[in-house]
Amino acid sequence: MNGGAVWRASRAAVKRRRVQTVVIGLVVFCSTTTVLLALAVISAARAPFDDAFGSQRGAHVVAAFDPARASPEQLAATAHRPGVEAAAGPFDQAVVEIPTPFAGRPPGPLTLVGRADPAGPVDRVELLAGRWATAPGEVVVQQPFRGWDDALLDKPVTTGGGLRLTVVGFASSMSQSAGGWVTPEQAAALNPTGRQMLYRFSDAATEQELTAALGTATEGMPEDALASAQSYLVLKHAFSAGADAYLPLMTVFGVLGLVVAVLIVGNVVSGAVVSGYRHIGVLKSIGFTPRQVVVVYLTMVSVPAVAGTALGTAAGWAASQPLLQTAFSGIVTGTAVIEPAGWLPAATLLGVPLLVAVAALVPASRAHRLSAAQAISAGSAPRTGRGLKVQRRLSGTRLPRAVSLGLGQPFARPARTALTMAAIMLGVVTVTVTTGVSSTLDKAMTHADDRHTHVDVQMAEFTGGATARRLTPAQTEAMLRATPGAERVSSRGLVRIALVGHTQWAFVNFYGGDDIDAPGRLQVVKGRAATGPGEVEAGPAFLDQHGLELGDRFTLALEGRRVTVTIVGEELQGNARAFTSNDATRALVTADPHVAEYDVQLAAGADPKAYLKAVTDADPSLSASVVMAGTDGGIVAIKSFTTIFTVLLSVVAALGVFNTLLLTIRERRRDLGMLKSIGMTPRQVVTMVVTSVAWQGAVSGLIGIPVGIGVHRLIVQHVRIMDFPEGMINVWGAPLLTGLALAGVVIAVLGALVPARSAARLPIAEVLHNE
Repeated sequence: MNGGAVWRASRAAVKRRRVQTVVIGLVVFCSTTTVLLALAVISAARAPFDDAFGSQRGAHVVAAFDPARASPEQLAATAHRPGVEAAAGPFDQAVVEIPTPFAGRPPGPLTLVGRADPAGPVDRVELLAGRWATAPGEVVVQQPFRGWDDALLDKPVTTGGGLRLTVVGFASSMSQSAGGWVTPEQAAALNPTGRQMLYRFSDAATEQELTAALGTATEGMPEDALASAQSYLVLKHAFSAGADAYLPLMTVFGVLGLVVAVLIVGNVVSGAVVSGYRHIGVLKSIGFTPRQVVVVYLTMVSVPAVAGTALGTAAGWAASQPLLQTAFSGIVTGTAVIEPAGWLPAATLLGVPLLVAVAALVPASRAHRLSAAQAISAGSAPRTGRGLKVQRRLSGTRLPRAVSLGLGQPFARPARTALTMAAIMLGVVTVTVTTGVSSTLDKAMTHADDRHTHVDVQMAEFTGGATARRLTPAQTEAMLRATPGAERVSSRGLVRIALVGHTQWAFVNFYGGDDIDAPGRLQVVKGRAATGPGEVEAGPAFLDQHGLELGDRFTLALEGRRVTVTIVGEELQGNARAFTSNDATRALVTADPHVAEYDVQLAAGADPKAYLKAVTDADPSLSASVVMAGTDGGIVAIKSFTTIFTVLLSVVAALGVFNTLLLTIRERRRDLGMLKSIGMTPRQVVTMVVTSVAWQGAVSGLIGIPVGIGVHRLIVQHVRIMDFPEGMINVWGAPLLTGLALAGVVIAVLGALVPARSAARLPIAEVLHNE
């Protein structure tokens, strides 16, 4: 038998089993989309940083030394210590204060490093716009990502000490070795407070290796010569912090999608083999070898699998772009290109069909073992076994006949029933996980929604507005309070501040006014809110990256002042480079309130539009808008994607039920015809078919709910940028569990309705005549 005959038989099998072909295609489409999205987030969280860091020969450690304790000659000698792969420096390092917003940045300290050019053996700084500083009075500013407005170039900025600098370029260092770069002569004139060395080490995979390598490089240096050291692993963690929030969720859904696809494909092929025994016998009797028969069934699966994979890959690739934009919003990405790995489409296009073929091979091998005579006789012989025994026992109960027949029917094919129940169970797991995650996030957002109407008023210098400010911050606050409709007014000051002992600056939000618990302020889940002078609160990402815990103290430096603060509260979430304090603490470090925005709580019945008009009339430079509750972008994105995945996997599970019942009805056409001939009504047929899967859905639900609860807890406890308290994790009340208990039944019944109606419409005469 030649290959053409095999292909014609395969093509005929695809056409003959159109419904199963569509089912396989849809299942593979949904699963491929899910898997590709999961892999896209995983790859983007790691590869872009590594690629950009490698191309710049990034520094494994950026070290700052006290110039009074380490001479340039001593520091240069460290480049030749064992374990040092390459080094650059020493470079003079100075910190200047910028009292006003500049180049798209808020006011605060700016760390300047003197470098003659951006090249070198370590930390090859990449110019994004403009040119490198070549003369005194020029500065190149580090920018957090590409695409900065070139119109901000050639703008002068004046430091707190009166030095006038012109921004001649924007650049990016994946090592984040400086806030800006000036000429070596300019840095020396700024009375540098540190000398910078940039190191690459032979062993730099872990923090322990970096610590040991730095210790070897600086061995013999004077005590306390090393002022600070920044590891590239901290920057790598910060880079992927947003994406890491999605990783547990995406991984779970990706695995679920693959497992469900394997179960359903195996079930489809197994059913096709069992229901096609006679067809298998015919193929073998006309000369098809056992191997060619298996090829026919594998081709029957592969055609829709390849089509579903291609469409799923395209859909997943398109959906990955907005997902990654959300995951990396607000992250310092530098020159890294945020996109899924280019090999992902090829991996899914090759890997998913291969996995489907392997899943189909096991049941298809049954067709390989049967002889032609066995296949034909098996296809025409009446069925016996445990299914009939169970049905006989159930017929002795008081249950309606249609119900008893439906309850016993799945026992005729226990393996098929087990695969179907497994698919339904995974669907219930998915629904449970999504319900839990959504409930947890709803509780997290409830804190910000106090059911009052709020107006957000932003200052011009923080919005990039071209209109000159008409009112001072003090006059603005007085105007906001005096405008009819205002009930409470709170302020948020934003300052970029230095942390003593750390090379990178941080943002600090200083809250004040009538209501320090403003809606924009993050919820404190451990400890208490920072209400007194010298108190701060921070999120888990900030604490992790700076090695801090609740109760620890660290020192802030701004405008020549140093203030030691205590961490009194841990926030639910937060930026890795930002923390929160209050106006009393702000007064200790600067006299300027640095107000970025005001939050105005309107009185009941106040007209928001009238208030907005009054504000902009008083000062056209102000940007005022009504705050929409529950619009945290990251949380909304997570809820949206969990919902999408739940729909996809629930549809897949329902398609599994749909396929199982179609196979069962095909096998039991003669039985159904006989039942209808002795008086079973179409409604009773529907009842029988639906009952046969409803109890499977109920049992699958009872198994899937505790599994889903466990998976939900695993996910929320491993979202590294958020720290959910137990009250937000334990969301399982009686009403919610009752609803979830019905999820399996709903999935099963939805998949059963169309086949049940098809069974009810079977014509008696045609069925019995064909048999």
